[in-house]
Amino acid sequence: MKISILGCTGSIGESTLEVVRKSKGFIKIASLAAHSNAEKLSRHASEFGVSKTVLTSQTKNPEALEELATDPEIKTVVMAIVGFAALKPTIAALKAGKTVALANKEALVTCGELLTALAEKHGGKIIPVDSEHNALFQALQGHSIEQVDKLIITGSGGPFRGKTRSELQSVTIAQALNHPKWKMGPKITIDSATLMNKGLEYIEARWVFGLPDDKLKILIHPQSLVHGIVQFIDGSMLAHLSPPDMKAAISYALYYPQRQPGAVEPLDLVKAQKLEFFEVDYENFPCVNLAQKALKKGGVAPTVLNAANETAVQAFLDEKISFLSISDMIEKTLESAPRQNLDIQSIFAADAWARQKCQENILSLRH
Repeated sequence: MKISILGCTGSIGESTLEVVRKSKGFIKIASLAAHSNAEKLSRHASEFGVSKTVLTSQTKNPEALEELATDPEIKTVVMAIVGFAALKPTIAALKAGKTVALANKEALVTCGELLTALAEKHGGKIIPVDSEHNALFQALQGHSIEQVDKLIITGSGGPFRGKTRSELQSVTIAQALNHPKWKMGPKITIDSATLMNKGLEYIEARWVFGLPDDKLKILIHPQSLVHGIVQFIDGSMLAHLSPPDMKAAISYALYYPQRQPGAVEPLDLVKAQKLEFFEVDYENFPCVNLAQKALKKGGVAPTVLNAANETAVQAFLDEKISFLSISDMIEKTLESAPRQNLDIQSIFAADAWARQKCQENILSLRH
């Protein structure tokens, strides 16, 4: 089986390469793409004998990623690109009938309704790699969606679980990047600290599984061992457990419907000792509620939410705004979001508008 890995130098990309190494030649890499880490991209290409590579920060071909995603010799595209940049190659891959192992939240958040329609029309397939959605995807095997009463998405609560808004006033970048369980890139780690990652996953689940939002629930689970729970109409539940290691989800996505032996070390339930679950603290972590409001509003509102979040998170990482201002800037941008019909052109227009509007809100905050 030949695959393309778009975003091969990030945490998901690196974990995918680990899965490929363990495949003993079953999985072969046809192409690799990265944004700016030329040295690491070159090293990976040399190790796996890959001749087709793209460094997006340097290429003059705006369709370079789409070309890799639609290569006739590949079966699966691992979409590990962070942010809105993953949307175009994801669309191209699905139109080409590819299987997309989707680790990117933002593509489904901004364009979930259209992507699922494209997959159905062209014979493509979306297999979620996000640990929570992959867990639910696994737990649902052999069950119809009509049997589901609720899908429960879990989250660790990030580095600031239990903190009050006043305690979050002086959060530093280093503190926000210090996730207690997962090793991830800076953007998604900040999303975990604000809990926006759970909000994005909530929207994502709406489209991955085709369930209305009243059948979706988020619970905080600090141990990060239960990644998703399916509650059925008869009152029973199926939960997916594994160590907090993305290789489990990646392996399942690439080998689906089979499994790879030894993808991760088995979970030791005796050592785990306890599994705790808590309600989301919406008051001190308002990003979850903002995401739920955007989903209810519909149209391009989730696109505006996502673009404002990316802009605000980067501003925080650039030391331009405080940690608490991330949610404030998102809310302010979302409040003035335009009402537009949902199509590809409107999504890109709304994304551009939201980024500019959020930047304006950030500048007004600083003056």
